[in-house]
Amino acid sequence: MLEITNLKKTYGQRQVLQGLTLHIEAGEIYGLLGPNGAGKTTTINILCNLLRSDSGVIRIGNQPVSEATKKIIGVAPQENLLYKTLSCAENLRFYAKIYGLSRKACEQRIGYCLEAVGLGDRRNAPIETLSGGMQRRMNIAVALVHQPKLLILDEPTTGLDIETRYEIWELIQRLRGEGMTILLTTHLLDEAQRLCQRIGILKGGQIIAEGTLAELRKMIPAREIVILQTVEKEAAIAQGKKAGFTYRSYGGDLAFWLPKQLELKEILEIFADIPIDSIARQGVQLEHIYVEITKNHGITEVPLKTV
Repeated sequence: MLEITNLKKTYGQRQVLQGLTLHIEAGEIYGLLGPNGAGKTTTINILCNLLRSDSGVIRIGNQPVSEATKKIIGVAPQENLLYKTLSCAENLRFYAKIYGLSRKACEQRIGYCLEAVGLGDRRNAPIETLSGGMQRRMNIAVALVHQPKLLILDEPTTGLDIETRYEIWELIQRLRGEGMTILLTTHLLDEAQRLCQRIGILKGGQIIAEGTLAELRKMIPAREIVILQTVEKEAAIAQGKKAGFTYRSYGGDLAFWLPKQLELKEILEIFADIPIDSIARQGVQLEHIYVEITKNHGITEVPLKTV
């Protein structure tokens, strides 16, 4: 559905995209992750033909990026593009006309889009009367009005409460179930881990790691992570290193990478001389992989999938 090959873009002396290459299959949710300034927004603007790249090739639905491909892309930006005094139907009607839909097709799409995002009963409600979560769903409805083949969701749940996030996640999964191809950018790593079939980590304008969660997990030499709370942190670090564990600090938490899974009794024996307040065990999560790869992606057991 989407092929990006060796995409480059420079602003003055600053090279924002440095040979970005990625491929998104039809019907999948692809998560594009990266710190601020990594090039995500620039990439989206080039995909939407709002910005011209310096070099590289992009094909969307087997077509080169052009005015014509705008009609096969739907974009729901982080900031809602909604007219607050207009109703849901009026907003959709406005955007449908921009895309050149006939009056008959427009009315059909309004009904479909409102039902798709669970707002069929809010057809005539002004946007300003909707909750934040409803407005975010309407933002996605606008992106769907012209029947795009590729849907770009830029930070779709930023700033929402957890219940509303779940509603948006359910909507995204339902759209994928209907065959929609989705490019998702997010800073919420649990969101990417839950929704995306494949994930690309963007840094310095290029993909430094890409794959399924299972493939990305292989990039860290850990089968389990143990979190300790103790007043004797330095002693615990020394004991963990002696046992062959890699030490990391996650938000102040004392964490050890275990190269293989151990019984709890074995772990406690290793730290037998350390006063432990609490101990927790967890699998390797996307947040651990992301932090390690973006800060120091030379530690991997297997070569990173780079371009």
